[in-house]
Parts: sequence; structure tokens; C-alpha cells
Amino acid sequence: MHYKNNRSGRLTQLLFLLLMLTLFACKDKKTVAAVDKTAEIADTPGSNNQTDYRLGSFVGAFGDNKITLLIISIKGDSVLGSSVVGGNNRPFSGKVIKQNNVWQIRAVEPGDHKDDGVFDIKIDPATPNTVSGTWSANEATRPAKTFSLERKRFSYDPSVGEYPEASQRLLTAADVENEMREDLEYMRNEIFARHGYSFSKKQLRQQFEWRDWYVPNTADIKGFLTDIEKKNIALIKRYEKYAEEYGDEYGR
Repeated sequence: MHYKNNRSGRLTQLLFLLLMLTLFACKDKKTVAAVDKTAEIADTPGSNNQTDYRLGSFVGAFGDNKITLLIISIKGDSVLGSSVVGGNNRPFSGKVIKQNNVWQIRAVEPGDHKDDGVFDIKIDPATPNTVSGTWSANEATRPAKTFSLERKRFSYDPSVGEYPEASQRLLTAADVENEMREDLEYMRNEIFARHGYSFSKKQLRQQFEWRDWYVPNTADIKGFLTDIEKKNIALIKRYEKYAEEYGDEYGR
């Protein structure tokens, strides 16, 4: 009798163990299925994630200037983004539709700035690294601009430019004391340009926007400069002032 009870108990334990294993297996399958479904959604063009080819940073000529057009978010038919050009960083929002297999975005800037307007952007799935379109100013007297921009992401690189040492190490008086005032000014502004600073002054835009490494990234340089760069800027500015005041005495 005792033997039968033991065998019955072991059988009960075995059945319970099999039941628990079956339940865990079912749970794991549901978890895998959920993960697979998430991956499927993430890889679907049009979803709000990194694989959506419509999102990204697109850079190129915009009239006489260089522009960075950022398409940040697409949820359903709603679009959010911004543009960085000519010393301005302006947000936009709008709608996206698909016509003749081409995505078309109408993006409207807030309208509280004199340079605000409306972007009409086209993204062809056959050429996902290019966006094209037009921009129309809110001010009716200003001409529209057409653009074709290439996908390019800003990346800070302290090694680019004519005076990369100004971002790589602390400068000394020997580095700057014999430079012309114009060269010192260029050296200082090149530090800003490495960070993608969008210059409001046309003269400075013309100095940097034609360079391949330059990508407009921000209209506010605060918070981007390194400690080395801050100290070098202060040194350069002192010598800019010196060169302006005493340059003629040394044939500058």
C-alpha cells in the first residue's frame, strides 16, 4: 500500500512538472512572437524608427546658402522636423501622403519669424538618400527656392579645416602672434564651423559653406565648445584686438 502511494505521488509530481513545462513553452512562444511582431513593425517603411528611410538629415545648396533639413519624426501622416540655414534653426510640422509611389511632405514653419515659409518635399523610395522640393516664403514678395539635398549627418571632427590645432590642443602665443587679423578671425570662426554653427553673417557663410566637411547643425553654439576651444577663442580674440590696434606698425 505504501509503495502504491509513493508511486502515485511520483506520478502526480511528474504530471505537474510536464504541465509547468508546457505552460512555460507556450509563454516563450508568445514572447518570441511578440518580439518578431515588434521587429516586423520596426522594419516597416513609414514607422517611426531609424529604419524609416524618410527620416534623417539632408544637406545641400539652398539658394546662396547651405541648408540642413532634418526630418525627425513621422507618425501616421504627421511630420515633425526642422531646418538649419542662414543663422536660423526653425522647426516645422506638416503632413505626408503618398502619390504615384512618391512620398510628398508639406511642412509649415511657425510663421513668427521673418524668414519662415512652407516646404514642399518629395522623397522617392527609388532614391531614398535624396530629397527635393521647393520652399516658399510667407512673404509673397520673396522668390521661391528649389533644392535637391543629399543624406548627410553632422559629425563633429576636430581634425578638419586649415587650423585644426585650435580644436585639438591649447594654443600658445607663438601660434598666433604673427598671424594677420583676418587669419586670426578665420581661425576663431573655423572652431565654430567645426561644430556646424550656422552663421548669420553672409561673409562668414561664404567662407565655410562651400567646404565638404561643413554641415549646418545649430544656430546656438553654447554648450558645444570644448574647454580647449573656449580658451583658444579667448586667446585668439586678444591677438585679434592686438593685430587691429598695432598691425600697421609691423607691416600687417
